[in-house]
Amino acid sequence: MAELDRVIHEPARLLIVALLATVEEADFLYLLKATELTKGNLSTHLAKLEEAEYVEIKKAYRGKIPMTLVRLTPNGLAAFESYREEMTALLKTTRSSRRAMGRPISVAHQKA
Repeated sequence: MAELDRVIHEPARLLIVALLATVEEADFLYLLKATELTKGNLSTHLAKLEEAEYVEIKKAYRGKIPMTLVRLTPNGLAAFESYREEMTALLKTTRSSRRAMGRPISVAHQKA
């Protein structure tokens, strides 16, 4: 099995990429609210994604108000799709392994 993409695997970056995979582009404030990250954390994660060429960041203006727009690049979308497929395969393998070992897939908590 291929190794998971460590850039996307980090939970905050995975959330950012998953959000961007559903839209053409998003502004910084939308991502800030949707991820519940701080401005500094979001900026840091976006910088890492930009460095990996998974996102494109563009500064623009709406009237006189500056805004930061973020979009997933084709490389970013391909990386996200690949990550999703790898995780799906990993989860299927784990589930099959549990069945083969006779372990229950779900466990209910009982009162003591």
